[in-house]
Formats: sequence, structure tokens, C-alpha cells
Amino acid sequence: MNLQETPIKPTTAPTLGKFHMLAWRWHFYAGLYVVPFLTMLAITGLVMVFFTGFQHRLGMNIDLQPQASTAPVGAMAQAVLAQRPGAQLREYVAPKSDTRPAWFVVKAEGRDEAVAVNPYTAELLRTVDKEHTVFAWAEKIHGTLLIGDLGDRLIEIAAGLGIVLIVTGIYMAWPRGGQSWARVLVPDLSVKGRNAWKLLHVSVAFWIGLVLAFFLLTGLAWAGIWGSKFVQPWGSFPAAKWDDVPKSEMTHAALATPGLKEVPWGLEQTPMPVSGSTAGKPGVPAGQPVNLDTVDAYARSIGFSGQFHIAVPQDETGVYSISADSMSGDLSNPTGDRFVHLDQYTGRVLAEASFADYSPMAKLMAVGIALHQGDLGLWSAWANVVFCLAVVFLCVSGIVMWWKRRPANAGRLVAPRAPADAALWKTGAVVMLAVALAFPLSGAVLVAVLLLDSLLISRIPALRQRLN
Repeated sequence: MNLQETPIKPTTAPTLGKFHMLAWRWHFYAGLYVVPFLTMLAITGLVMVFFTGFQHRLGMNIDLQPQASTAPVGAMAQAVLAQRPGAQLREYVAPKSDTRPAWFVVKAEGRDEAVAVNPYTAELLRTVDKEHTVFAWAEKIHGTLLIGDLGDRLIEIAAGLGIVLIVTGIYMAWPRGGQSWARVLVPDLSVKGRNAWKLLHVSVAFWIGLVLAFFLLTGLAWAGIWGSKFVQPWGSFPAAKWDDVPKSEMTHAALATPGLKEVPWGLEQTPMPVSGSTAGKPGVPAGQPVNLDTVDAYARSIGFSGQFHIAVPQDETGVYSISADSMSGDLSNPTGDRFVHLDQYTGRVLAEASFADYSPMAKLMAVGIALHQGDLGLWSAWANVVFCLAVVFLCVSGIVMWWKRRPANAGRLVAPRAPADAALWKTGAVVMLAVALAFPLSGAVLVAVLLLDSLLISRIPALRQRLN
């Protein structure tokens, strides 16, 4: 056959290109919602990791000169209460090292105050309102935008849509049509203009995409719907292991200051044991009074050292709770998490929980949250700083690319156009919804956007022109 006489069929846009346009459209609309929240999370994350990784959650570090002997814990507690008449002692936090102070938390005038005490002289060094430190403000903004459950739900939606953003971004950036991975992994810095922003955006996003997904998922596990209603209940420490001791209606979450995350994820919803029975096994030696001094001595005898917490009973059924965990910044290794609860009357050990007792999901979260917060040591803190700065860059570069793409005085969003192939559009929508519906709130928002786009925007020319 004469090839020169062979009729040439007109070329058509490949299906792949249409899917790319669809992914771009979803990426754009998800980004409209996610970018402000992601920027907020990255900036507040930087503030938080400054205190968790480089300073102290309650403020700048306090340096002390080590001395030969330390004051009894009870004496330090009395010194604190003498300066705060009417206050109720809640917790003792042992010094992290011989150059750091001890901390006592008291309930005073309806708020939790933390008092730094020189462990050698029992001198009071600093008093802070735990709920109003810079770290606490950053954590509350990070989790609720300071507007309670509404803020939590808005952030949960953003985190779920962030997963959609990552999936669509990976699809668009994936090398195809003879392109090499070098284009994605190493941006061409000689390129100028919008393409330079695009290459940098794609490269940075590809390097941190999986890390960002990890951060979003570990954050979602704390969220009010996907986390506390779906994932956390079946991933929590099984209180059934404590069937031989009476349990309270109060959970371990009560050990934390309201609004702050200070208890491991896997224990937050686990009921506390109660004092006042003959249950348990030997703890504080028989014949000794059960107080801060003897509980501290017992804690050290069973391996607690450095920074650990002793929460004191708040009523007649409360217990002494000895704990050390990475969630509170006590440890740089989450596998060392450990809780021991003592009867306030007998000193007997009512219940224990450690990392080995956690469910697989709780173990994953213990490690995940430690990574999320930069609690695994200095390297972890610096890695979080780099990651947060990269996320801020992605948000800024995304806005810059959109701004450079839109025509001057456009007066509209200039969203990527939907593919004309309706079947393809529906298939892509199903794929995206399948990803997002794993997260109920985000899935509901996507369904609403899909219905709005297909039933309203597409049928009103003026509105379609304004939004596209």
C-alpha cells in the first residue's frame, strides 16, 4: 500500500488529557478552600514546634545551676500552695534534667496555672496561665480556630479536601508522554515567569506530598467527627483489661488542661480507675502514707526518671496517676509511653498501660503524633520547620500561579474548564468522591459542590462565566 495515499485521520485530544483537565479542576476548587487553612496550620505548626522542639511548652527555657541535694516534692508543693491560697494542686512535673525546674499545676480562680519551682531551693521562679501561653494559643488555633466545634469541623473538612488536593496533584505531576522524572524531582531554575513557579510548586509538592498526607491523617485522627466518632473509639486502649478494678465515668482526657492535647491519643477515651477498693497489686510500700513524696519515690523505684507527671486526686474517688509520654514532651521515644494509676488510700497499683498495651492504631498514632509535633529530638523539630516552610511555599506559589494565569481585570475565578465528555466527567467525579468519602465531612462538601456545579452553575450562563 502506498503510504502517501493513506488518508490521515484528524487527531483528537487523548482521554488522558481530559482526565488531566478534570484533575486540575478538582485541584483548583479544593485549593480554594484548603489553602487558607493549610497556611494557618503551617504557621501555627511553626510556632508550636518552636516550643516543643527548642524551648518549653510553658515558655522560654529556665536554666538552673545543679546543686548537691533537692527539696522533697511535698515541700515544693507546699511552697506553691502557700503563694496561691485557695488553689488546688493538680499535678507535679519532675525536672527534665538537673538544669531544669520542676513544675506544679494548680487550679486557681477557675484556671490552670503552672508554677516553675527550683528543685534545689523550693523557690518559685515563674507562674503562667497554661491556657494562655503562646504555645496554647497556637495549639487552639491549630485545632479549633478559637471557635470551638465549628472551627474543628471546618479544619476537618480542609484536611479531607487536602487529601483530594494531594491525589489530584500527584496525577497531574506524574511524568507521561516521554517526560522524565528529572522534570518533577529537580525543577529547571533557568525557567522564568509562571512556569518557574509551576516547576517549583510541582517539585516541592512531589517531595513532601506523602509527608503532608501523613500529617493530615494524623491530624484528622484528632478531629471531632472522623477521629473521635469513627477512628478513636475502636483504636483506644481497651479498658476491659482493667475489669478487675472499679472504673470511673471520667476518661484520661480529664488529666489534660481543657483545650490542650496532653494525653496520648490511644488513652484519651479510656475510663480512669477509681480509688476506694481493695483491688490492685502492691505499689507504695504498706505502712507508708500515700502522698506526693511516697508516690514520687515509688515512681522512681519502678523506672520513671527525667521528666514525668504525677496527677494528684481531685476528689474522694480520684487516683494518683504517674505518667511519661511523648505527647506531653516527656519522652523523645513514644515506645516508652507508660501510665500507672495508684489508689489514693492504699497506694496499690490499680491499673497500668504502656505502649506495648496499645492497639495497633494507637501505636501508629503514638509514633505519628510524635513525628507530627517534632517530639523525637532536635532532628525531628528541624524537619518539622522545613516541612512547615515548604507547605507555606506551596500555598503561596499556588496563589501566584492562579494570579499569573488569570487575564487582567478578568473579574472571575478563571477555574480550569470541565471536560466536555460527560461520561468522563462523571467517572472522574466518582473517583474523587471515593477518595473524599472516606472522610465524611469532606465527602459531604464535595457532594454539595458537585451538585452545585452540575445542577446550578452549568445551567446559568452568567454564573458559569463568573466562576470559570
